[in-house]
Amino acid sequence: MFRKLAAECFGTFWLVFGGCGSAVLAAAFPELGIGFVGVALAFGLTVLTMAYAVGHISGGHFNPAVTLGLWAGGRFPAKEIIGYIIAQLAGGIIAAGVLYLITSGKAGFDAVASGFASNGYGEHSPGQYSMTSAIIIEVVLTCGFLLVILGATDKYAPAGFAPIAIGLALTLIHLISIPVTNTSVNPARSTAVALFQGGWALNQLWLFWVMQLLAASLGGFCIALCWKNVINSN
Repeated sequence: MFRKLAAECFGTFWLVFGGCGSAVLAAAFPELGIGFVGVALAFGLTVLTMAYAVGHISGGHFNPAVTLGLWAGGRFPAKEIIGYIIAQLAGGIIAAGVLYLITSGKAGFDAVASGFASNGYGEHSPGQYSMTSAIIIEVVLTCGFLLVILGATDKYAPAGFAPIAIGLALTLIHLISIPVTNTSVNPARSTAVALFQGGWALNQLWLFWVMQLLAASLGGFCIALCWKNVINSN
C-alpha cells in the first residue's frame, strides 16, 4: 500500500508542479508564446508521463475526483479512497510549496496578486464567467474526463495507449475551460495552490470540491453502467 500512496503523492506533485508551474512561471513571459495552449499541454504531459512512470503501481489517479469516480464505477476499492486522497493532497501541496519558494525568489512577486494559478469564478475567472458557468463546465468536463479514463482503461481497449488518451483529454479540457475557471477537474490541484494564494481562492474552493466529487460519483456510476450494458454488450 505504501508504494501506491507514494506513487500517487509523487504523481500529483508532478501534475501540480508541471501544470501550475508552467502557468505561474513560463506563461508570465508572453513573448515565449506559451499562453493557454502551452499551459494546457503542460497539464496533459504531466499526466501522460506519470501514468507511464508510476501508473502500474497505483493506477495513476493523481486526482481525488478520479479516485472517487473509479470507485463509483466499480474499478476501485472503497477502503483505499481516503489514503489515496490524502496522498494526492500531500503531493499537490508540496508541489505548490516548492513553486512558491521558487517564485519568492523573483523581486516583486506576489502570490495573492498574481492568483498563483488558482481556480475561481466571477471576478476571479480569467474570462469573468459566473458561478453557474463554472459549475456547469466543471461538472461536464469532470464527467467527460471519467468517460475517457474508464473507456481507455477498459479491458477491450487497445493495450498501452491509455496514458496517451488520458493526457490528451486533460489537454483538451484545459483548452476548453482555462478562460472559465482556470481549469480544475482536480480538487487536489485546486487546494494546493489555493492554500498559498489565500483569500478569494480559499473562499471559492468549495465549488471545486463539491461539484467535482458529485460529478465523479454520479458520473462514474452512470458511465460504467452504460459502458457495461450498452457499449461492451455490443
